[in-house]
Amino acid sequence: MSAPFRSHWGLDPEVRFLNHGSYGACPTAVLQKQAELRARMESEPVRFLHREIEPLLDAARATLADFLGADAEDVSFVTNATSGVTTVLRSLRFEPGDELLTTDHEYNASRNALDFVAAHWGVKVVVAKLPWPVTSSQSVVDAVLAHVTPRTRLLLVDHISSQTALVMPIARLISELREKGIETLVDGAHGPGMVPLTLRTLGAGYYTGNCHKWLCAPKGAAFLHVRRDLQEGLMPLAVSHGRNSPRTDRSRFRLNFDWTGTHDPSAALCVPEALRVMGGLLPGGWPELMAANRSKALAARALLCERLKSAPACPEDMVGSMAVVTLPPGYPVQPEPPLYLDPLHLRLFDEYRIEVPITAWPRPPHRHVRVSAQVYNTADEYQALADALEALLR
Repeated sequence: MSAPFRSHWGLDPEVRFLNHGSYGACPTAVLQKQAELRARMESEPVRFLHREIEPLLDAARATLADFLGADAEDVSFVTNATSGVTTVLRSLRFEPGDELLTTDHEYNASRNALDFVAAHWGVKVVVAKLPWPVTSSQSVVDAVLAHVTPRTRLLLVDHISSQTALVMPIARLISELREKGIETLVDGAHGPGMVPLTLRTLGAGYYTGNCHKWLCAPKGAAFLHVRRDLQEGLMPLAVSHGRNSPRTDRSRFRLNFDWTGTHDPSAALCVPEALRVMGGLLPGGWPELMAANRSKALAARALLCERLKSAPACPEDMVGSMAVVTLPPGYPVQPEPPLYLDPLHLRLFDEYRIEVPITAWPRPPHRHVRVSAQVYNTADEYQALADALEALLR
């Protein structure tokens, strides 16, 4: 373990934690800040939630927006990226015959939301099958554009795919589709903190991202960015007091989204602390941190590909802080319900104390291992993973 960095987290020292991508891990300093906020809230809940919360949220949102290269007025906190995706889809209106476009790499939860809304409006979900392995980012753009028709109304696309860890060419997709009058909803669950973002100029109609993954904020902190011209009529999943508020000092977008009922806002309020803590780990701040994590992911991929005699699944320019490596055939495979645990996944943890996801892709019996890189990970952990896989797959 990398002791100087590992000491910032409360991770189990007996576990080689190579799955930061699923739920992240929050530094102890950020958790301490959250505890302080919770104590402050519980010491006088009415004062905190009724009189103090608005300026606190404004300040946290402004700090996050600055990191995202966005205007604070276009950003609202949500609990997770799935909520952000569902919020947008449930607010939009469609006509029979319309088409909603996505890819076969879309995250299962978001795809479920898309299917649900499509069924409600009686519209069609069109799935662009991306090449696999991926030879270039342009091949992804070509595959998506090949499925655009005059009835396409929206593209739902991961920024970084969960199953395959591909950094999608979203800037090109957004630009190409806007020229055709089609908006894009980016499921950026893994984007913030993994890759640089400038949402102000990216041009996506809607971008939602988690803060609990690569920003290392507490669970329950995420955001939804909506382009200014699309905010009217967009409603949160829980409609509350903002719907009929007579206030004119704040936008209707702000009034609707800033208060959606009583909840614990401490995770969102801790985002500035998470940005500060993570940005202070390396001399070069966040740019150096993102570059270092990417370098680790590429090195881990190269090691595993060499040891498992597997070819890289995508070019280096489509890798962020996660990478996947195709596993050789032969190990028993279970059917794949949502959120299933592969038997190899379980053995790696039970016998070697290695936490790393094994995913069937594109379908059983084909599988790959997805490794995450965070500042606390070391080369020794990836070496241990390679040794364990060689032993189990022999």
